[in-house]
Amino acid sequence: MKRGVPLLLALSLWTSAAPAQSVDFDWFEYSGHDAVFERPLPSGSYRNPVLAGFYPDPSVTRVGNKFYLVNSTFTYFPGIPVFESGDLVHWRQIGNAVDRVSEISFDGLDVSRGLFAPTIRYHCGTFYIINTAVASGGNFYLTATNPAGPWSAPHWLPEIDGIDPSFFFDTDGKAYVLNNGPPEGTPLYEGHRAIWIQAFDLFSHKLIGPRKVLLNGGIDFASHPLWIEGPHMYRRGRWYYLMCAQGGTSSGHSEVVLRSHSPWGPFSAFTGNPILTQRDVDARRADPIVNAGHADLVEGPDHSWWAVFLAGRGYGEGHFNTGRETFLLPVSWRHGWPIILDHGRSVPYVLPGPRFLAMASDLAPTTGNFTWRDDFDGDTLKPEWLHVRTPTHPWVDLASRHGWLRIEPQVMPLDGLGNPSFLARRQQHMSFEATTAFELPGSQSIVAGIAAFQNQSYWYFLGARHEGDRVRIFLEKKSGGAVQTVAATLTTAQPLMKLKISAASGAYSFFYDAGGGWQTLVSADDGSILSSDVAGGFVGAVVGPFARVTDK
Repeated sequence: MKRGVPLLLALSLWTSAAPAQSVDFDWFEYSGHDAVFERPLPSGSYRNPVLAGFYPDPSVTRVGNKFYLVNSTFTYFPGIPVFESGDLVHWRQIGNAVDRVSEISFDGLDVSRGLFAPTIRYHCGTFYIINTAVASGGNFYLTATNPAGPWSAPHWLPEIDGIDPSFFFDTDGKAYVLNNGPPEGTPLYEGHRAIWIQAFDLFSHKLIGPRKVLLNGGIDFASHPLWIEGPHMYRRGRWYYLMCAQGGTSSGHSEVVLRSHSPWGPFSAFTGNPILTQRDVDARRADPIVNAGHADLVEGPDHSWWAVFLAGRGYGEGHFNTGRETFLLPVSWRHGWPIILDHGRSVPYVLPGPRFLAMASDLAPTTGNFTWRDDFDGDTLKPEWLHVRTPTHPWVDLASRHGWLRIEPQVMPLDGLGNPSFLARRQQHMSFEATTAFELPGSQSIVAGIAAFQNQSYWYFLGARHEGDRVRIFLEKKSGGAVQTVAATLTTAQPLMKLKISAASGAYSFFYDAGGGWQTLVSADDGSILSSDVAGGFVGAVVGPFARVTDK
């Protein structure tokens, strides 16, 4: 496959004159202020989640004294962020594994298709990421000698029918691929899946030999267990451990473990399963952490064990706008079995950190309350920015006007299935403010502003457009049906327009400043439309600048 140019580099090289009707954004600021993050953090402790916001399906590996972690990105681009840490708590994004526009196309796909559940592993000088591109190519793996990249083009694995592939490298040099797939024969009920294994040849880079089912259905097959998936295998001493998610990614989510003396089985289940869940904790508790599961284990340099896993922070009736986030818990080994969390216990927000916990104040914050600002004075976009699906046209320009983000508005709307001219950063708090300032071109066919987006069917757009010598400020909302204009007002045109979205759990408010200070356009609208349980799918809400060509 022909290798393309990394997106961030392509954007930095795009220096052609922007069209007259481009929109120039001066800055964008995001500030989070969740009450739960105001709790004091004792010395030597850390705060959950370690990656707040839409960072689901974490996988982790250690090389020496460094840890590397990846997450799912579905149809967002660039895909599969790669993080580095020295202590499992403070993470720095060092790259993206899928960062070339020629590699995988997400056009026409729902936001929750695309890149599912990557696994990262290291073997003999090479990093491996194995992943599923749902509805966009199938299963594949990437390699790199430097985790910051460049990563190879995808090596496709058409032999695998299913999702959630994972590499296991044994101490004898043999390699295997595990995955979730259909069971042998006809599934007996909805959610009946199986965990498969097949050998992988490191010299030919191919799957070889027979495939075998390691686990049919899940733990306690007679009870019709649902959605066994996310398999990971580990070796500790003479035991091979098979750990999987079970129960789906909603309130029944959990993590289970089995063990054997051979990677081929047979595997015996731990009688104390599940080793992680929140389904047995009172759903009415304050500040609930919900839907915990899909874990990966790693051993620290001090031989302590830790688990990264996904969960969500809920409010109201099971809503969670920040999506599925990355959490961290210590693992205790009891009678030869790994325990992540005892039954009936809530995932804690604050707990003692690893003995190798470091101070890392120079890193961009990934949890707690913080303010993040982009003045667009760099040569490339900051790594927090995402595109919705793969861009086929470089509509972002940082070069033509230093210190400004110039967007060439596209025709594609937010409710389309292509690549709208929308830059997205994750909503990482339930209570936040997102503000931007921009120069609005005089054409009535250009609208620009700030969007809060869950998927193509559920979003807000707080926008502005010229109407003669005045500017119309409006709020559009899509909540599964037709696009609605919730409110609008006419105001005086200003050289620099300012717009702001704020949220307090599910209450979203919208403001504008046309030179006389902040004015409220809409107060406390029901923002649960940005929650995964309402909108469906597997992603969290994102927010950022948006511009569009329209015929209205």
